[in-house]
Amino acid sequence: MRAYFTASIVGKKYHLTNYKRIIEFLEKHGIEVAADHILNTTEEQIHFETREQRVKMQKKFEEWVNEADFVVVEASFPSISVGYEIALAVHRGKPVLVLYSEGDPPSLIINNEEEKLVVEKYNKETLPTLIDDFVNYYKGEGDTRFTFFITSKIAAFLAKQAKKNKVPKSGLPSLAHHAGHENPYSLNIHNRDAVTDTASPVYSFYAD
Repeated sequence: MRAYFTASIVGKKYHLTNYKRIIEFLEKHGIEVAADHILNTTEEQIHFETREQRVKMQKKFEEWVNEADFVVVEASFPSISVGYEIALAVHRGKPVLVLYSEGDPPSLIINNEEEKLVVEKYNKETLPTLIDDFVNYYKGEGDTRFTFFITSKIAAFLAKQAKKNKVPKSGLPSLAHHAGHENPYSLNIHNRDAVTDTASPVYSFYAD
């Protein structure tokens, strides 16, 4: 299984440890990760590239995306080229996991409605689980969880409720259960328009 990893090269000065951690977790699953173009390239090299070198590298990026089973992105630091790679991967029908560790989600994909584009905020503790869930989702495997797609509006609702109740989004079903709801997985969404046929982010909840 192959994964294509991409992130901002300029952002390495702030997030290199996280880049390496993401790659390490993927490799623990036995996944071959294309990441040297990020880890071994410097800002100076990019600055002095000729037009021909940039065109050649862009073609190489496209080859890596085409050959990958899925794409993993660390998007904490804004990057136009990374945005292009996300769009390319989605256009090619590749599952894409976009991870960010601080601030708000990337503005251009915050309300995405692409079924295979998953956007998640992470920290040191949650990163392994997020990657495990995504890899298992790609493999079509399940454990004690069930995985489903939700619309971007429902994703926003979950994020709002999680912040309000000071729990992670995955903790909302358990919270509902303790509050006395018969079905701990049912959420009381008053705005029925929030439910559409278009699926987007993936969420996995543990079954009690």
